[in-house]
Amino acid sequence: MRQASLGRALFLIASALFALVLLVQVLHASGAIAAGFSDWRPVLYAYLVWGIALGIRQVLLRGERGLRALFLLPAVLFTVAVVIFPTVFGFYIASLDWNLSSLEGPRFYGLGNLIGLFHDTYYWNALRNMVFYTLAVSGEYAIAFGLALLLNADISGRKFFRVVFLLPMMLSPVAVSWMIGKSLLEYRFGPAATLARALGWDNPAFFASPWIARLSIEAMDAWVSIPFIMIILLAGLQAMPKEVLEAAKVDGANGWQSFWHVTFPLMLPVSITVLIIRIIFKLKLADIVINVTAGGPGGATDTVSSFIYRVYRDRSNVGYGTGLAMFYLLIIIVLLSLLLRLSHRWTQKVT
Repeated sequence: MRQASLGRALFLIASALFALVLLVQVLHASGAIAAGFSDWRPVLYAYLVWGIALGIRQVLLRGERGLRALFLLPAVLFTVAVVIFPTVFGFYIASLDWNLSSLEGPRFYGLGNLIGLFHDTYYWNALRNMVFYTLAVSGEYAIAFGLALLLNADISGRKFFRVVFLLPMMLSPVAVSWMIGKSLLEYRFGPAATLARALGWDNPAFFASPWIARLSIEAMDAWVSIPFIMIILLAGLQAMPKEVLEAAKVDGANGWQSFWHVTFPLMLPVSITVLIIRIIFKLKLADIVINVTAGGPGGATDTVSSFIYRVYRDRSNVGYGTGLAMFYLLIIIVLLSLLLRLSHRWTQKVT
């Protein structure tokens, strides 16, 4: 009983200390008080002390179960430090009017950045573009599934083609944007433009027309990303029990029937997993757009990430840029939560 009281008292003291240090630093950083720390290092030290006190409290209160919980405590504290705290701090920055080109420094702006966001037509244009890029993942999935089925079949040179199809994944998107976007698709001397002229296209400018530019960006991103989807699907195909497909053949099912009624349903958990991962990566698309078109023409190829990058770089507006990023984060959380719930229901219904 005395040990439990000691653990509670130690934890309360450490919690009060951490809360006090954090409050003082937040008020000092916002300019509400003059007293404070020069950086956030004391907050980190107070957080470590609080984590140690939490571990001691668990051991003194729960005994053996508390000792087992200590193995999870470092991971939980690390997650809070590198995920939860930066997110909360991001919302705090989003409430500031903080322009690096201004001599006044940051000042509290409340919901001003959020109100400005709803009136920013360029931001909503980037969100509409993200709808197109996200829906294009279904096309990438279809191509990748076809390649996976091909490479899973008993064809000659199968190992060679597996290596060849994986080569784009080994390149960085920045290298692809320069190799393809700035060289291969260059409208004056690029090989693709030269071939297009020979075929009768008078002005083969791949990034001048909005829709052609958007499709060109998507093609480059798909070229890099399809091998990733393909290799995951190929692993799922190779893990499928062969007896099920053989039983379908015995029952008289042709190739399409075997795929639609046997292969596709069995591959559904793998497919949903790789689609969710690919959508997450697609929602972060920026590097190819920044290097090739910088969002042009007229914002036709802009993504949310590339637009936020330009807000930071060109406007030096940290508060507004962070507000855009936090709002986008909330949209992603809601979207992925809905996708996970719908995919779970669909998987249960199909399987």
